Amino acid sequence: MVLYRPDGLLSPPASAGIGSEMTDAQYLAGRLLLAMPGMGDPRFARAAIALYMHDENGAFGVGIGHLRSGVTLHGLLAELDIEPGVAPDCPIHHGGPVEPGRGFVLHSPDWGGDDTLRVGPLGGLSASLDILRAIAAGQGPDKWLIALGYAGWGPGQLDMEMRHHGWYAAAGRSDILFERPAETRWTAAWRAEGIDPSLLASETGRA
Repeated sequence: MVLYRPDGLLSPPASAGIGSEMTDAQYLAGRLLLAMPGMGDPRFARAAIALYMHDENGAFGVGIGHLRSGVTLHGLLAELDIEPGVAPDCPIHHGGPVEPGRGFVLHSPDWGGDDTLRVGPLGGLSASLDILRAIAAGQGPDKWLIALGYAGWGPGQLDMEMRHHGWYAAAGRSDILFERPAETRWTAAWRAEGIDPSLLASETGRA
């Protein structure tokens, strides 16, 4: 069974490091990474990733464009012996292929805990049980979604993938994050940039 990991998110694995090879550093925390068609990695087909950390020491983000099959909030709360209270039994997002049992709550900035990471238009990111208990009690943030797993990059990897038709860094938009269904966020983020994603379908990338 999948378990929520409440042991914090502010110390991403060393393997998530990035930045040492960037010659013209442009840190992208707070943006939405959109997978380019033809990027060559089927794990990230039509992926939209909320990027919460990107500096000289590391980068990681949480996927918001796909849902986990067969996993819902009430099932997750039952695993943690938390009564669901007023929490809706909503689906859980597939946050990425790294540590697929580790849980994150992406939420509006009106709630905060000791471990909450706040990043501009993406709001807050929390990983403690406190926010789940608050949501169940009706005392949580106004807007939120829950994901299991995350995406991380090694030194220079994200920079290289962006140069080789891997990712596009769109502006972070809270309305896309919290007011759009998961399956529409990739397309919605492209259109918010003034780009029709169907025009990108014929492009191919390099592995």
